Amino acid sequence: MPIVYRTDVRLTVDQFIDILSRTSLGPRRPLDDRDCMQAMVEHANLIATAWDGELIVGVARGVTDFAYACYLSELAVDEQYQRQGIGKELIRHARSLLGPRCRLRLLAAPDAADYYGHIGFAHSPRCWELTPGHELT
Repeated sequence: MPIVYRTDVRLTVDQFIDILSRTSLGPRRPLDDRDCMQAMVEHANLIATAWDGELIVGVARGVTDFAYACYLSELAVDEQYQRQGIGKELIRHARSLLGPRCRLRLLAAPDAADYYGHIGFAHSPRCWELTPGHELT
């Protein structure tokens, strides 16, 4: 059965936790904090999914204004389905919802840093992060 890509499905928190638990992102996400995971799903305004029948096998989740900037906060593909082009197709489907001038930005997981350059992303050293517990000085 071919993989089906959807941008019109609103994920449930259980589906979101399920797909992330089957990827390398699982250990870096608060899968046991249901309230946080629910907020991550509810407040994303761009979600592209990949399905093998009834099984979700990939997700791209982002926050965007649809015109200038889109932050892709998750790109995750079930480890059993990787190396089939699903990640690239998820990005393509997510981008299809964005305006022609909209830039797509993401932070790469350590084990995926080489992947993004390989598929056409340019590396930018200009990202800064303020982590919980640290205040502005």
